[in-house]
Amino acid sequence: MIRFEHPELFYLYLLVPILVLVFLISRYLRERNLRAFGQESLVRKMSPLLSDKRPYIKFLLVLIAVSSIVMGLANPQTGSRMEEVHIKGADIIIALDVSRSMFAQDMRPNRLERAKLAVNRLIDRLDQDRIGIVLFAGTAQSQVPLTTDHNAAKMILRTANTNSVPVQGTAIELAIERSLLALQDDKMHNKAIIIISDGESHEDEPLQAARRAAEKGVVIHTIGIGSLKGAPIPIEENGRITGYLRDQEGNTVISRYNEQMLREIAEITGGVFRHGAGADIGLDEILEQIRTLEQETHDTVLFAEYESRYQVFVALALLLLVADLIILERKNKYLAKINIFGS
Repeated sequence: MIRFEHPELFYLYLLVPILVLVFLISRYLRERNLRAFGQESLVRKMSPLLSDKRPYIKFLLVLIAVSSIVMGLANPQTGSRMEEVHIKGADIIIALDVSRSMFAQDMRPNRLERAKLAVNRLIDRLDQDRIGIVLFAGTAQSQVPLTTDHNAAKMILRTANTNSVPVQGTAIELAIERSLLALQDDKMHNKAIIIISDGESHEDEPLQAARRAAEKGVVIHTIGIGSLKGAPIPIEENGRITGYLRDQEGNTVISRYNEQMLREIAEITGGVFRHGAGADIGLDEILEQIRTLEQETHDTVLFAEYESRYQVFVALALLLLVADLIILERKNKYLAKINIFGS
């Protein structure tokens, strides 16, 4: 397996076309000045050691050297060995509501973005716990299976939006069922689900799903996002708010979070309910509750060690730069008869 320690440095490869352009312009200006100096055939007779090909060869060497230096700075690494690592922790499913009502701005910048920021902070606090992400609206989809790759989970979380689930609505029952499937195991004592939603579930029976989760021994914690006063639901086009969602009678739809629903779901399973306030929206306290669960040992195959390979590219760059210094743009009169470069 190959990875790069600093992949962001690959942007330095943008220097390559710039260097090529500068070189071609300089060669063009040089040729134009030579033509202005006199007749080309006479100029070449006056400069018999002038080479046409060597400047291009020298530039190619420098270009490859620069590319090698960039690769060395990115530091390619290879996994030298694999071993089975025993990881002990809890299994946590984040069920995040991405319905249109989560666009309401009674929390800044809106309910969904506030929730995503808080979940991102929660993932940073996880140790050896496995994390999974379920997104739901009118249906539910598992976006990240249980994993200890927290960076991958954060990457998927960043892309979550109201278009991540094709069917609109707030089907909390389906979110619970999908989360239970993601947690499916013989032992359910170290499993937890965290539902983050405004709780406006009009289409299913989330309390029945909560009872099924309780029978399996899965604890569901809930966080209510939004305000009791509520807020209109913005309609955006190209990142700009163009209006607000209206009902069939033309009235502006006001989205209010259903505290009672979310509180009952948590109580049925022995979890806790928190109103999403503050930077952590209550997730820090819920994580402490999860820490009290009996921890389970997971066996995961990981690359245990990585070895840096930047030395190869740095050595190649130095070799090419030395070759560039040795090769002169003009022919050597003592070696001209050898004519290595043909001109």
